[in-house]
Amino acid sequence: MDAYSMSVTSASRKSTSKIYQDLKRARIHNLADPHPDRSRGLSIMDRVLKEESLDPSRKPHIGVVGAGVAGLRCADQLLSHGFQVTILEARNRIGGRMYQEKLPNGHLVDAGPNWIHGTKENPIMDLANETKTITADWDTNSYVFDQDGKLFPLEDGTNYSTMMWNIIQDAFDYSNRCGSEINPGRSLLDFFQEQVKVRIPVTEEEYEKKRYAILQMSELWGAFVGSPVEKQSLKFFWLEECIDGENLFCAGTYQKILDKIAAPALEGANIRYNTRVSEIHGKSTGVKDTVMIKTTDGQHLQFDHVVLTTPLGWLKQNLKAFSPALPDRLTKAIQNIGYGCLEKVYISFPKAFWLTPNADGRKVQGFCQWLSPKYAADSNPERWTNEIVELGSLGGSAANPTLLFYIYGDESHHVTSKVRSLSGKGEKDEFLFSFFKPYYSRLPSFREGDPECQPTGCFSTDWLHDDLAGNGSYSNFQIGLEEGDDDIRAMRAGVPGEGIWLAGEHTAPFVAVGTTTGAYWSGEDIGRRIAQSYGRYKADRVAQLA
Repeated sequence: MDAYSMSVTSASRKSTSKIYQDLKRARIHNLADPHPDRSRGLSIMDRVLKEESLDPSRKPHIGVVGAGVAGLRCADQLLSHGFQVTILEARNRIGGRMYQEKLPNGHLVDAGPNWIHGTKENPIMDLANETKTITADWDTNSYVFDQDGKLFPLEDGTNYSTMMWNIIQDAFDYSNRCGSEINPGRSLLDFFQEQVKVRIPVTEEEYEKKRYAILQMSELWGAFVGSPVEKQSLKFFWLEECIDGENLFCAGTYQKILDKIAAPALEGANIRYNTRVSEIHGKSTGVKDTVMIKTTDGQHLQFDHVVLTTPLGWLKQNLKAFSPALPDRLTKAIQNIGYGCLEKVYISFPKAFWLTPNADGRKVQGFCQWLSPKYAADSNPERWTNEIVELGSLGGSAANPTLLFYIYGDESHHVTSKVRSLSGKGEKDEFLFSFFKPYYSRLPSFREGDPECQPTGCFSTDWLHDDLAGNGSYSNFQIGLEEGDDDIRAMRAGVPGEGIWLAGEHTAPFVAVGTTTGAYWSGEDIGRRIAQSYGRYKADRVAQLA
């Protein structure tokens, strides 16, 4: 969940929104009481763990698979409660999908998440403030090019954009109220097609043109979840809502935030880099009631409990790695939840020429979209919609004469596969410059042949071909899904009786699924639950959530 600066959950709806009801259950209630079993029955997983006979003088050893945000935050919680922690990280660095690359122009950019989703009661926002990380948002003006490559008049673009987001808001409301009655096969696109007929009646001038424009704009939702709008589940659309408040672009990158999250683990945990897990043997098949991890280089490691923070896509592809096999309900949950394929392409220029007004006084600042282009038949015969965030108007030192393209679905598959097929950086850059030129060349003040308008460098992600990332980006909810909320709950539960726990954005409170905040909260929650099961948990703070 990355590519939009939007917030659609109003404070007045929190009492009825399923995501906030879940957040209260998952966060406030558990954090408020260090001994929740005193006021209510123990959950199955806590009963199993409470039955363990443990030597209080012994330091339980917890294995954490993955040094991404969830793994690092989990390690922090476990270390603070007196556990021995070993992190098994398959890469040669921390951060997982959160890492930075340096562009040829010297600017650092995020290859993973770019946004802080929601500013209210969001620990990632708190960390951004604490680390003085620069954040940004843009004006609400809409810059949209139609299918013929013409920039909509500002008023038209704003009106279309406003209507699109109003339909999105109504889809959230409808999904939240009527989700149990909605056919699992209905998509967000189905809802759009119904709504444009109501909002733009046949009596309105140029109604067909306006309806078509809104339906084209609906495709922009794909850059939010990493999958096309026609695959977005309407039944579980309510699960895509975000934390209340603004959504801010992390203009200073996530680097300092990651450093802050990682500091306790780097100091107190044993981190084994370049260590790939191949098998996970639960307590019933392990030695002396331990969980045994086998690595691809032949190591056999034993732990009291193991927390798997691997991406959902990795779990989907490695279900056979578990012995005994994961419970049917958990296996079904992992298979049911969708996995997106959002990619990013950064293209830099000597100057942010698009910020200079053209002869009509137009410039582009913030977001810009090119709808279903007919003018790029050779490079884009499928007419994929494209979208950018321009980084030239970021404040202070974060200002960067670079366009960030968000691509998803079939376009992601095409671009990443083509880049991989090319041999050298020069060939790769030339392909990307050429592929995206039909779009950036239509920005205000672009002049063919002007050195200031010629790209100087680029960087593109390739999560689709990264098996450690699960060959994708993050979880989403696609048509056909029947029990999405229960699927997430099943993944949150894990298999504590076997000493196996799951964490990551796919196990987060509903309001933060698919986000950095969700990964952070999920790691924190599992660390707390393990500490609680050993009687070590200290409720030193209570989440203050409205």
